[in-house]
Amino acid sequence: MRKYLIVFALSLFIFNSSQAQEKLKIIATASMIADMAKNIAGDKMDVECIVPIGGDPHTYEPTPRDVKLVVSGDIILMNGLTFEGWLTDLIKNSGTKAKTHIVTKGINAITAIDHANSTDPHAWMDFTFGYQYILNIKNALIETDPSNKVYYEARHDAYLDQLKAADKYVMNKIKTIPEDRRILITSHDAFQYYGRRYGIRLEAVMGVSTDSEIKTSDVIRLNKIIEEFKVPAVFIESTVNPKFLQQLSKDNDIVIGGELFADSIGDEDSEAPTYIDMLKHNTDVIVAALTNQNTSNEFEDHEQNSPAVKIVLYGILGVLCIGGFLLMLFRVNKG
Repeated sequence: MRKYLIVFALSLFIFNSSQAQEKLKIIATASMIADMAKNIAGDKMDVECIVPIGGDPHTYEPTPRDVKLVVSGDIILMNGLTFEGWLTDLIKNSGTKAKTHIVTKGINAITAIDHANSTDPHAWMDFTFGYQYILNIKNALIETDPSNKVYYEARHDAYLDQLKAADKYVMNKIKTIPEDRRILITSHDAFQYYGRRYGIRLEAVMGVSTDSEIKTSDVIRLNKIIEEFKVPAVFIESTVNPKFLQQLSKDNDIVIGGELFADSIGDEDSEAPTYIDMLKHNTDVIVAALTNQNTSNEFEDHEQNSPAVKIVLYGILGVLCIGGFLLMLFRVNKG
């Protein structure tokens, strides 16, 4: 009897393992898209992301691991709108049979100012465009796995309700900022969709891509805006070097209002581990800084406040104190 139980258990294990291996796989290019896909796919499909959390999809360089990842996928979900310029070569070189779906299909994109014949890819920054993202994702999943259509539709509808509630949250929070203070200065031009939807003026150091160069005219423009409108804060981004904005804040004697998430959600320990959390967190940070609820400058240059720098400064101070003490002893003994 025991022998038969062992054989049955092994058979069940092998069956479950084969079932797990047969689960379809979604490959998303960016973390926001991956999070949306997880909400709709549930336990029916696995979701993996090419660009790691905290990575910059604008300037990402694919690795050999990404070739294997793309080959293993059944569906590839991409943002499009010139966001993943590296993806075409990755797909071509991998030889993957996965079908690619553009999740911004049907969205009326903003034309990019800094690049001719290109569009602003950051459409997810408007929750109402997020509705289109998840509709396209749902349709892609149903096309690939029609047997679970009802499941995907139900999860899509539930997630859509969450996005609608989050949209209202952001809209109401932004309205608490006085109209003449609704000016958002960020590292790169990733918040135009956000600004158009929620009624806030956007000014950025760089264009829609993080590989844009900072121009003297941009520096002059931002300094004038800060002075003219008494802008109380500027905002750094989680995937962009903060050096320039730190200097801009010092030159104008204003604070870094906080860190925003634009091209990536945060990790599990951050304030923005999901797409919804990302935009709600950004909104909370923006509102607090532009209404002077956040007056600390905790995001000032790390080099000036790092433990290593402090140790060096304390060391120099200690040497000076010891030197002064020895000099005093020498003079006393000499006298």
